[in-house]
Amino acid sequence: MFFLSSPLEQFQILPIIPIRLGIFDFSITNATIILAFGLGSFIFVLYSLLSNRGNFYVAPNRIQTLIETIYSVVYGLINDNVGPVAKSFFPYVFTLFTFILISNVIGLVPYSFTVTSHLIVTFSLALMTFIAINLICIREHGINILSLFLPPGSSMFLALLLVPIELVSYIFRPISLSVRLFANMMAGHTLLKVILDLLGL
Repeated sequence: MFFLSSPLEQFQILPIIPIRLGIFDFSITNATIILAFGLGSFIFVLYSLLSNRGNFYVAPNRIQTLIETIYSVVYGLINDNVGPVAKSFFPYVFTLFTFILISNVIGLVPYSFTVTSHLIVTFSLALMTFIAINLICIREHGINILSLFLPPGSSMFLALLLVPIELVSYIFRPISLSVRLFANMMAGHTLLKVILDLLGL
């Protein structure tokens, strides 16, 4: 049986097929394979949605039940938070949600790889979403977006204190959210490996 000498070895990115062109490294790694598998799983979900349009069963099968559950959860989540304009943002949120869900589930398979346990992946997703949200807010609300940093009815003295705090909090939000997902995945998998080692499994 294969044992890891350290619980953190499961997070190493290992080259499977090394490809180097000068100073550039285009190697196919374990992370690349898991990302490709996750993309394939997402395309399968998307294909199942589009190919069965209008042909869903009244008594759904297992795949249809899974797809309908994911769809309704994501749509309900965004509709409750954004409102009637949620339809225009649904494809992006659905894609992001499904990617993170598939990546986390793949990470539960023994000796697989969890791409969301790496900060570069979670930070890339958070930064991309943060930029998109700001662009949409500026397009929709213009200069009124600045009211986010100052609650209505605040005095000038309070504004001098609140605006810098709210601004720093807003800017660091993608960092805190990406670190939260990365830390949860890494801590959970490390703890699981330590427990399995203690049990001799």
